[in-house]
Amino acid sequence: MRTIVITGGTDGMGAALARHFLRTGDRVVVIGRSRAKFDALLTTVTGNDKSAASRADFVAADLSLVADSRRVVEHLQANHARIDALVLAASFIRQRRHATVEGHEASWVLFFISKYLFVTGLAALLHAAERPVIVNMAVPGARDDAIDFDDLEMREGFTFARSNAQQRRANELLGILATNENPDLAYVTWGPARLVRSSFAGEAGKVMKAAAAVLGTLLGQRPDAAVSPIIGIIGTPASGRAAYRGAKKLTLTVGNHDDEDAARLATAVGDSF
Repeated sequence: MRTIVITGGTDGMGAALARHFLRTGDRVVVIGRSRAKFDALLTTVTGNDKSAASRADFVAADLSLVADSRRVVEHLQANHARIDALVLAASFIRQRRHATVEGHEASWVLFFISKYLFVTGLAALLHAAERPVIVNMAVPGARDDAIDFDDLEMREGFTFARSNAQQRRANELLGILATNENPDLAYVTWGPARLVRSSFAGEAGKVMKAAAAVLGTLLGQRPDAAVSPIIGIIGTPASGRAAYRGAKKLTLTVGNHDDEDAARLATAVGDSF
C-alpha cells in the first residue's frame, strides 16, 4: 500500500487526486484548512469501500504560516515510515502583498517556503520509498532570472506577476536541491494544459473571479480529468527532474547559475526561517 500525501487536498485538483488514490486502495494524507470539506470528500468514496476511511488521514493547517508547515512535517515524520508520493497542490490566490501574523509575505510562504519545508523535512521518508515522486503544482517555465534574491518577500515593488514568476522559478530550483539529495527521486513541476473548473480560492478580486467562473464554465476541464497526467506520473515515476503542462513534457528552464542559485536560495531560507 502506497502512502500519498497531498497538500491542498480538500479542493479542486488536490481533492480529485485524493478521491482517486483512496479508490485505488492507497493510504492518503490530506492537508487542508477545512475538516468539513475533507469529511464531504470522504463520503464520496466510502459508499462502496468501507476501508477508505481507515486509509484516510486529515491534518488541518494553514500553509501560509511557517509554524503550521513545520507542525505538519513533524506529524508526518512521527506517523509514517515512508512517503511514496508528495503532491504539493495547496493554493490561495492573492493579487496584493499580504503579511501574515508571523510577519512574512503570505504568497511566498504558501507557494514556496511551505513546499521547501515539506521537501526537505520529508526527504528521509521519501528516500525510504522504492520509487518516490514529488509532484509540485508550480507551473513550469518561469524566466531563469525571476528571483529577486535581495528582496525575496517583495517588500518593494510587489506585483502578482512578479510574485508568481518568482515562486515558480524557486520551485524549479527546489528540484535541484531535492534530486541532489536523492538521485532516485522523481521531481516534477506541473501545470494543467488548460483552465480547470475550481472554487478559485483566494482574494483575487471580483473581475478575476468572474472571468475565471465564466471561462471555467465555457472552456475549463473538470478537476478529475485535469489530474489524469499526474496519476500517470505517480504510477510510473522516472527519477530526476521534469516539467509538464498536462501530459506534455516540457524542456526544463536552464540558467547560467542554476546550482549556485539553488544553493543561494537554500541559504536564504535557512537564514530567514
